[in-house]
Amino acid sequence: MWNSFNTAGPVSVTAEIVTYPGGGGDTIHAYVARPLGDEPLPGIVLVHYLPGFDEFHQETAERLARHGYQVICPDLYCRRGHGTPDELSARIGSEPGNVKGRPHDDQVVADCEAALAWLRAQPRHSGKTAIVGDSSGGRHALLVASLVPGFDAVIDMWGGRVTAPPPNGAPEMPVAPIEYTDRLTAPLLGIFGNDDRNPSPEQVDIHEQALKQAGKEYEFHRYDGVGHSFTCYHAIPHGEMHRWFGYKPQQAMDAWEKIFGFLADKLSA
Repeated sequence: MWNSFNTAGPVSVTAEIVTYPGGGGDTIHAYVARPLGDEPLPGIVLVHYLPGFDEFHQETAERLARHGYQVICPDLYCRRGHGTPDELSARIGSEPGNVKGRPHDDQVVADCEAALAWLRAQPRHSGKTAIVGDSSGGRHALLVASLVPGFDAVIDMWGGRVTAPPPNGAPEMPVAPIEYTDRLTAPLLGIFGNDDRNPSPEQVDIHEQALKQAGKEYEFHRYDGVGHSFTCYHAIPHGEMHRWFGYKPQQAMDAWEKIFGFLADKLSA
């Protein structure tokens, strides 16, 4: 899948910030990337992590677009104001009342459902759509795909808190996504590091068992020697974090091959 394009026909993409009607009718920002041309395109709702409407996810949207997908990445923190990603992260992370200022699950589901509707309204939409997320975005992608009908594939990249709510409770995450396993209709791809803490290998085992018991279509890929955010080339670990966090290029490239193969299989016409 990687470097599979023909150099005689250069891949051209366009990307921009747009506004669209999110959950509750609120107008929110999103980053949209798509290949140029007239051919029908499968859609992807890309769900960023906490609180990461950042350059990395814009570049991820563009990477997916270069492989033939129309991508919308909603700014799940748009209602909280604006600034640089670092400024927004610091401000949201210091807010009292929940875990690091996370948006409520209901809001995320509504914004992503609205993003699905936006993709379906595009004249070049092929009729197929996936939802993809990493870290907290992976959890959200799974949650949305379990509650919102119409997705043809879901990719959870090391989403934590899938098998249980936070130990001390968090009003913004009232239900663990595993509780909705019976409602999941889209095929699921899971990407995990065996050195991760959240989700730990044991938590991934619990999730896999629930999927098996419910007869769901899924495939999990687990990587030794890596932990959280191992495809994120800007994730630079330090201190104790070296053991469970940070970019690992070899495993990252293999994971991208798995991701592109899964998308090509599930979103083909």
